[in-house]
Amino acid sequence: MENKGLLFIPDISGFTRFVNEIEIGHSRHIIQQLLEVLINANDTGLEISEIEGDAILFYKFGDPLDLPALYRQVEKMFCEFHRHLNAYDHRKICQCKACVSAVDLTLKIITHYGEFTTYQVKNFSKLIGKDVIVAHQLLKNDIAQHEYWLITDNLLSGPPPDLAQWMKWDASIKQTETGSIPFHYTQLSELKNMIPPEPEQYPVMTDKVKVLSLTREYDTDIKTLCFTVVHFEFRHQWQEGVQGVTEVEHFLPGVGSRHLHVMDNGETVLMFTSSFSYNPEQRVVFSETAEKQKRVNFYTVEKTGDRKSRLTIDVYLPKNPVRLLLFHLKEKKELQMRLQKSLENLEPLAVNMQLPLEF
Repeated sequence: MENKGLLFIPDISGFTRFVNEIEIGHSRHIIQQLLEVLINANDTGLEISEIEGDAILFYKFGDPLDLPALYRQVEKMFCEFHRHLNAYDHRKICQCKACVSAVDLTLKIITHYGEFTTYQVKNFSKLIGKDVIVAHQLLKNDIAQHEYWLITDNLLSGPPPDLAQWMKWDASIKQTETGSIPFHYTQLSELKNMIPPEPEQYPVMTDKVKVLSLTREYDTDIKTLCFTVVHFEFRHQWQEGVQGVTEVEHFLPGVGSRHLHVMDNGETVLMFTSSFSYNPEQRVVFSETAEKQKRVNFYTVEKTGDRKSRLTIDVYLPKNPVRLLLFHLKEKKELQMRLQKSLENLEPLAVNMQLPLEF
């Protein structure tokens, strides 16, 4: 059985459009994360031959997995894939086309059993054999939907069983230059309905009190003002006292991601994004919470007219009488001046900001 085994290919549909037509940097990172999710969901001992851009070629020599075990592996990868997309869609801050459309990516899984062997290219183990070609040929077929599990008849001893109550099988044949490849397939979209919705993430404000509120109007549209305020790479250009913001956890910022504010005096403040809601026709609300001080800053961007928008910064502190007293005595005046200066600094940056085409 050394030259026989299972070929297992999860393939992300929509990848080519996603990379070619949409903002390349973010799409590349999103696809990278999804491929890692699929690899981490492998719990049946599958080996990786190679990552093929939008797909992973897994294999396992020996007798094939029984169908229930094979389905459990398919189900886990599919659900983890969409759970990750749902979580990212729920937490995302960036509104570029790559980030907004990521949730529409789909996954199909090809499973085939046949003959193949490995050969080494330096540290890489590559697969070779006619059935490797067959598995790749099956990626191109006439199935209209793009979320399915395809299983060739090589893995079946009869009609495939209904491994889940919702499961329905269809049969088809792939015609190739070397012959016909019969297979069965079942749609997997029903599994998405079984994934629990992402919980709402919003800072707990019952123990907080507003201590400052400043606002300013700008001659720019709400999307441009939001883009300027939310993106960390511009923060040092307008927020008084901030030398820069360093990403700590995530290349793509989102609710829950942490970032380090480096101040002009050398001090650092670790913040995390605690909420984000986006309605570019009316209002965008973004909040950051200081991990140690528990101070919450709310940034509210509102549309006030045609190419007119307003930013309001609200500062909340914990309802601690001693902390509040010290703030009003020693900190409030300086913070108010710094935030007022920040709003002024934002004026030329926001008005002259060129919004990227992908937004």
